[in-house]
Amino acid sequence: MREFTTVELKEFDGRNGGPAYVAYKGTVYDVTDSAMWEDGDHMGTHYAGEDLTAAHDDAPHDVHVVDFPVVGTLV
Repeated sequence: MREFTTVELKEFDGRNGGPAYVAYKGTVYDVTDSAMWEDGDHMGTHYAGEDLTAAHDDAPHDVHVVDFPVVGTLV
């Protein structure tokens, strides 16, 4: 498990076939294989490589949506 800064997290934006990671409440998740995160884009509203903690609190779904592989922590 690795630690990510917000700058490092931005490198994992899912573009050009790269991995797509998002952070939520200090945990970094790999959303690469999710159809809901194609090319690092979620519904044209959220993007991989970001901390989605504040945005998720306003989302129309519950916390179980972050049932993705954990790859690290956000520091």
